[in-house]
Amino acid sequence: MLLQLILWTTLLLESISAKDVYYDWHVTWVTAAPDGYERSVIGINNQWPCPQIDVDVGDRLIIDVHNDLGNQDTGIHWHGLHQYMTGYMDGAPGVTQCPIPPGRSMRYVVDVNQTGTYWYHSHRMGQYPDGLRGALIVHDPDAPFEYDDEFTLLLSDWYHEEMTPLIQSYLSENDPATGGLEPLPDSALVNDATNTTFPVEPGKTYLIHLIVVGNWPGFAFLFDDHEMTVVEVDGVYIDPFPVGSRNLRLATGQRASILLRTKDDTSKNYAFWTIMDINMMFIYENRTIPEGYNPNATAWLVYDETKPLPPAPPQYEFDFVDDLEFVPFDHEPLLEPVDHQIIMDFNSAAVEGGLTRFVINNHTYYEQQTPTLYSALMMDSHHTENNVSAYGAVNPYVVNYGDVVEIVLNDYHSNLHPWHLHGHQFQCLQRTIPNGGYFDGYFANISATPVKRDTLMVQGHGHFFGLIGFVRVWLFHCHIEWHVVKGMITTIIEAPDRLKDMEVPEDQLRLCGNYPFASELSKKPGKSRSKTGQMEPKH
Repeated sequence: MLLQLILWTTLLLESISAKDVYYDWHVTWVTAAPDGYERSVIGINNQWPCPQIDVDVGDRLIIDVHNDLGNQDTGIHWHGLHQYMTGYMDGAPGVTQCPIPPGRSMRYVVDVNQTGTYWYHSHRMGQYPDGLRGALIVHDPDAPFEYDDEFTLLLSDWYHEEMTPLIQSYLSENDPATGGLEPLPDSALVNDATNTTFPVEPGKTYLIHLIVVGNWPGFAFLFDDHEMTVVEVDGVYIDPFPVGSRNLRLATGQRASILLRTKDDTSKNYAFWTIMDINMMFIYENRTIPEGYNPNATAWLVYDETKPLPPAPPQYEFDFVDDLEFVPFDHEPLLEPVDHQIIMDFNSAAVEGGLTRFVINNHTYYEQQTPTLYSALMMDSHHTENNVSAYGAVNPYVVNYGDVVEIVLNDYHSNLHPWHLHGHQFQCLQRTIPNGGYFDGYFANISATPVKRDTLMVQGHGHFFGLIGFVRVWLFHCHIEWHVVKGMITTIIEAPDRLKDMEVPEDQLRLCGNYPFASELSKKPGKSRSKTGQMEPKH
């Protein structure tokens, strides 16, 4: 009885403290020069960098997004948030919604029931490398560690040219500027700037949220003469993991939170040093490093503004922490038994028309006019894995409600690829080193409590496999934007027989114009669909 009273009181307090957090965003072009080179970027409300979102666990995030770009449509994805029962708010045009055309608006409503480090970004044709991205931090009053203060640190590559012409060049195999290879970034940024400083006080513990919001290479980094302890990855608390003398690295789309204890005096300032992954950009692509090319960026922990900012420490060798060593704080055991196995072999290959695209099991991905979620909503409840062709060229895989799904990724490409799953975290069981070989059906050294992530790097000519405890339609894709536009995407369709009760808000369907599927979905009988999707926010 006492336990029931405690649980009831906890739920009551959470419901009282939960609140609606409202934003009104106009997506606009802005002029900025983050590394000294001026160019047009995509900002919010005529400002760039885009704002950080800060919410508490249990809040409801309500954002009205107005597309004022004039020349591009858009959509916003809430990277890492599960969107349980609200997959139509995932923000992936062509998958969970129609894109927001210029001059139109859409309301996103996101129930924030996770804690940790996330980010938001456009999921539309190269827009987030053009600037439409920002941090989303979910604060937890009951975090399993103590700290005095916190700040966020964004890492990204940066390009002096806008993404639209760069993508056109990349997709043209005969373009002498790229030869079919990814365009090289012009610089690396920390918090969308160079020479960034972070004021700190002596003798305090800081919780630092690290997010790689870039387009292509991953990042290695260190704080000079300061030790890091990892306490969260991709929104999952882990048992505190001291990094020691090793280095951390994060791939595009990955996040981590670390605890850092500052010095007890203010006698000097210290560098934060980071480098873009040279292997991804040059070594694995057999490309020569241009003379004078600088993949580094430096920021500083500033104890005393009157003291000089020291140079970055020399770094000649890297000993990276393997994130499969992390143990989730909840010690969730290995999911079993496995109900379904999906093996995905991916590589680049010539497709119909002779163009080179990325393929998964010999099939590439093309965005559909009808969003995949809408296709699933219109199908009957007996649509199974045997007739998935009705979804179109989206590399669909259908899984049943409650299935434990084992996903194997065999990377037949020479480079590394950070794979991101929408709507879920997966248990990470096994990953080979570069050139470590493809999955042969055997498992070795599997943790009884494997780390959980939503983004994981797969090594070239190696493999990864993980488990997912699956009810919606989700993308699973390489998070390198160059590879997204070339088709390295698949779609996981969960329990289509249970989608019949999902009601897409009318304001989303109106974005689809006069297409028949929008009219058909609008006529579906339902109990909860709002005619406008517009709810009055509580401030």
